[in-house]
Amino acid sequence: MDFKGKKIIVIGMGKTGIAVARFFGKRGAKVTVTDEKLPDKWGAEFEQIAGEKWLKIGEYNNISILKGADMVVPSPGIPPHNNLLVEALKKNISVVSEIELAYWFLKVPLIAVTGTNGKTTTIMLLGEILQKSGKKVFVGGNIGNPLIEYSDTPQNDDFIVVEISSFQLQWIDRFRPFIAVLLNITSDHVNYHGTFAEYRHIKFRIFNNQTKKDFAVLNAADDEQKEIADSINARVLRFSSKDVLSEGIFVKNGEIVLKMPETEEEKYSLNIISLPGLHNVENVMASIIAARLCGCNKEDIVKAVSAFQGLPHRIEFVGEKNSIKFYDDSKGTNVGSVLRALETFPHPVILLLGGRDKDGDFGSLRPILAAKTKKVILFGEARELIASLIGENITVIKKTKLREATETAYQDAVPGDVVLLSPGCASFDEFTNYSERGDFFKEVVRNL
Repeated sequence: MDFKGKKIIVIGMGKTGIAVARFFGKRGAKVTVTDEKLPDKWGAEFEQIAGEKWLKIGEYNNISILKGADMVVPSPGIPPHNNLLVEALKKNISVVSEIELAYWFLKVPLIAVTGTNGKTTTIMLLGEILQKSGKKVFVGGNIGNPLIEYSDTPQNDDFIVVEISSFQLQWIDRFRPFIAVLLNITSDHVNYHGTFAEYRHIKFRIFNNQTKKDFAVLNAADDEQKEIADSINARVLRFSSKDVLSEGIFVKNGEIVLKMPETEEEKYSLNIISLPGLHNVENVMASIIAARLCGCNKEDIVKAVSAFQGLPHRIEFVGEKNSIKFYDDSKGTNVGSVLRALETFPHPVILLLGGRDKDGDFGSLRPILAAKTKKVILFGEARELIASLIGENITVIKKTKLREATETAYQDAVPGDVVLLSPGCASFDEFTNYSERGDFFKEVVRNL
């Protein structure tokens, strides 16, 4: 594909946007980049390309930069109602996501994992299993390793495993994984997609281009997925944490059971999973079935799962002070993740909830909050809104900042209690990202 002399507009100068700009610049395109932040905030990676002759900086949301454009590539997180995207579509300018662009140049079989929660855990575990099985694998996507960078390498791996967000699926055309995994769908990013129905529709796009040669892995316990199998061309395989399946992978009598046609039934003890919560059992099952489709054997799968300790900020045990345990689930940025985190603990917890709202359906948390929390300490921009949505039967304390919320939780806790940070919101009211928020929480806990 020849991009020489083409005018390309790249919106967003984070890691992905910079990688896309560099990709086009190497191919002789004329690249105009723009971002709502000023260029001096674009970081050291941008400085490496800032002086290139093929690069121009355009004023953010100034539609005049679209004149003569051949393609627009929005970074993940640029909403579809962005002025430049709306105007580009009006002018019939091609809008392409980074994963779509990268896919045009891929030579290695692609495994793509999406879902509201659990994506990163699943792809990292699957990558570990593949490596343990002696296979070469690239793990990346929406975790800081843009797929477009990999497309510019020799591509000597056996498999590519990528995390895919709804932002990236918004602008695909030919993108086709040979294994597509949909972990779960709960309300998230409604402020970006407009409605939950649209968010769900975009998630389903991961299966759009698959054929009968491909595999679609669905969660049989997820109500939002029950109606889509008939519309998928790929061979459908399911996993379930609730029901016994005639084919697929499921939990029965304290074991994970894998039943695949033309193979013997396999069983895996739940004791090999060190990650807390039923949702992580689902993540492991999805990883196992994908790994078996890639030719991994049971022995290597057991070794990899047994050794996998999880990732930071995902119901991560932080420490214990005066017999009060603290857990960091800062990655829990939506209502569904709060639900899953609370289900992990057998006894009521003190929950730290809040941040910047993403139009989350907090009212749906009322039953689990009543059953699983001693009290809820709300913090951040969304504290008043959440308080109005979770009802009057929940003990609520409101604080402005996360530090105050954490210190209050400690003061109110008694030995044996659990304090859980599972904010259900974005971090951007107080922090740069969820990891900064989680690290701050850990520091506050250490200094209590």
